[in-house]
Amino acid sequence: MATGGGVAGRSGLVYGFAAFGLWGLLPLYWELLSDTGAEEVLAHRMLWSLPTALLLLALVRSWSWIRPLLRQPARLGLLLLSASLITVNWYLFIWAVAHDRVLEASLGYFINPLLTIAMGVVLLGERLRRTQWAAVGIGASAVVVMSVAYGQVPWISLILSTTFALYSLTKKKTALDGLQGFTADSAIQFLPAVVFLAVLGARGDSTFTSEGTGHALLLVVSGLATALPLIFFGAAAVRLPLSTIGLMQYIAPTTMFLLGLFAFGEEMPPERWAGFVLVWVALCVLTWDVLRRARRSRRTVTSSAAAPSDRPRATALTD
Repeated sequence: MATGGGVAGRSGLVYGFAAFGLWGLLPLYWELLSDTGAEEVLAHRMLWSLPTALLLLALVRSWSWIRPLLRQPARLGLLLLSASLITVNWYLFIWAVAHDRVLEASLGYFINPLLTIAMGVVLLGERLRRTQWAAVGIGASAVVVMSVAYGQVPWISLILSTTFALYSLTKKKTALDGLQGFTADSAIQFLPAVVFLAVLGARGDSTFTSEGTGHALLLVVSGLATALPLIFFGAAAVRLPLSTIGLMQYIAPTTMFLLGLFAFGEEMPPERWAGFVLVWVALCVLTWDVLRRARRSRRTVTSSAAAPSDRPRATALTD
């Protein structure tokens, strides 16, 4: 499996690291809203995502893709699926943070890359190199160790991993860039969020205006907190093979795992430490492989650039 070549491959890696780094830090944001119900936080996240997306579209003046998209029912169906999958994923993640289940959520995102890679290999015909298979194997061992340590079926982890793996696949199929895909998902989510918040307000259960200006601003800015990593992820997904995206996703759960341990004070038995170390070993193997391939690519480019200048001299000697 190649990680993508040239400028597109390098920019894809940058976008991927930015997306998963920000996702790893999101528990800190949702913890600030933990006193608000997960349903209301989710609805505000969906509501404010669309204005954020439209503002960003206006800044880059990117509107021409919308009309052709509306004439493609198959792609619209995929977008409806992707919006539904990410909605379930968001809700469960917000709920997990509010209920002190950050470590279990991180386990879900450790499992997720394995599912993503499996889909890339089985459904899209992508291929892994030997060192990448080794990284996947070590990562799978880490997931098994942490699952055993958890002591029961980790349903939160399994739902999070499955929904995001399927979301990754649909994003690959829609072939929209980061901002475009985020805008399309947000447009689908917007109306259900408005209806839910209107009903919540009519019942007098909304916290948007009752908890102070700071609380209201946190809910509004949730659109931007949602937008940035999703846009970066969408940009990476169209530039990199799905299996590479899957391996990069270890960045987010590693960050979440550290937050669960140090910021939220969740329990960390020795078995979980063993799984955590295995994940870092997998990342080291992957990093070594990427650097090795990058060096080979540079040597190939250098040799190709030198070859044309050699040919005239050879011809002159033959004459």
